[in-house]
Amino acid sequence: MADRTRLAALAVAVVILLAIGFVAVASNPGLLPTGEYERTTVTVVDNDSGEQLAAVDVRVADSTAKRYTGLSETESLGADEGMLFVHDSEDEYEYVMRGMSFPIDIVFVDSDGRITAIHHAELPADGADSPRYSGRGRYVLEAPYEYTDDHNITVGDRVRIAGDWGPTAE
Repeated sequence: MADRTRLAALAVAVVILLAIGFVAVASNPGLLPTGEYERTTVTVVDNDSGEQLAAVDVRVADSTAKRYTGLSETESLGADEGMLFVHDSEDEYEYVMRGMSFPIDIVFVDSDGRITAIHHAELPADGADSPRYSGRGRYVLEAPYEYTDDHNITVGDRVRIAGDWGPTAE
């Protein structure tokens, strides 16, 4: 009899957990990856001259699930392709190369569109944990490896984000 009581209690607990999970996903669909990303253009402008340095066609990762997945399900990037991570607020963030098959540049951008940090993120050695790349910003642009060097992009340069995601001025 005690076994049946335990089994019934376990079944009730599983049903409750499933119901809580269903409610959580129903109220915040961003918890599950959709595989669909909106796209926009990120333009980088030299801080001193105002000259356009680059324009990157990006997929926008603006939910927790999309930011977690990032580029890990991507096999490669074209010459002017990337991903823009949009956070709710400016803060200190850390990025890793989870499940990546190619190196990238990781560019942190503050709420006003100023580049605050640039990392050239190489693939970790086989079996090694990915290093953490940190910086302050509201946005993080991931672009092909050494893209920032190839386009003379430096800390302090400005970023414009087309659409509703970010800075468009200056």
